[in-house]
Amino acid sequence: MAHNYTLEIAVNDYPGAAAAAAGGADRIELCNALSEGGLTPSFGLIRKCLQDFTIPIFPIIRPRSGDFLYTNAEFEIMVSDLILCKELGCKGVVVGFLNADGSVDQEKTERFCVLAAPMEVTFHRAFDRCVNPFAALEVIITAGCKRILTSGQQLAAPDGARLIADLVKAAAGRISIMPGSGVRPENISALATQTGATEFHSSMRSVAPSAMQYKHPSFAAVPDDYVVSVIKDADVREARRNLGLVLTDATDNTDIVG
Repeated sequence: MAHNYTLEIAVNDYPGAAAAAAGGADRIELCNALSEGGLTPSFGLIRKCLQDFTIPIFPIIRPRSGDFLYTNAEFEIMVSDLILCKELGCKGVVVGFLNADGSVDQEKTERFCVLAAPMEVTFHRAFDRCVNPFAALEVIITAGCKRILTSGQQLAAPDGARLIADLVKAAAGRISIMPGSGVRPENISALATQTGATEFHSSMRSVAPSAMQYKHPSFAAVPDDYVVSVIKDADVREARRNLGLVLTDATDNTDIVG
């Protein structure tokens, strides 16, 4: 018995998208400012990635950092970005709306899904800030989202694996539960076994020195000025390879091919 696993890579820029595609990613979550949890990427970046890569591109629609309680004006901005993504030919978008009481904003989520069609909508880790994950699950399913990105309401998915497994069971195939945050090549197969999830999300980020030869002495000691965040296509390939080692049944020894 074999599973078809999906590996989504969150990228911050064009080089990251190129590395994700070269490494065999199945889908790209396209962001700006991943250090802020991901913000809406630029028009130019979205268009360039759509032109150059054949795998689905899912831009995040998030106009600012901070919480996921949006004003009507912010919602209008998000709708404008959504329409742009639709016109450019994106296969999906990533978004999340909460109410002040920690529940999912069903009205905004439903409106977004209707406007997005036929694009898919992923409800992102705003889910991890909701007060009742199982009530939120039902609201998100009713609203029309295709998947939920979650770390199991912990800082990292490995720590939230038990809740993720419970959500996979509760979802019962009605929506995909996609573990994300702290997902790396070395733990992805264990997460697949522990949770029963078949879609996984990772940024695969590492840091490399900047190629700048000149470093202004006033800024040479600033930690982030002369390093760049990178994705290594080898890491993406390793994660895909490790998904191929997951066993469908602990009682047999048949490898799953991802």
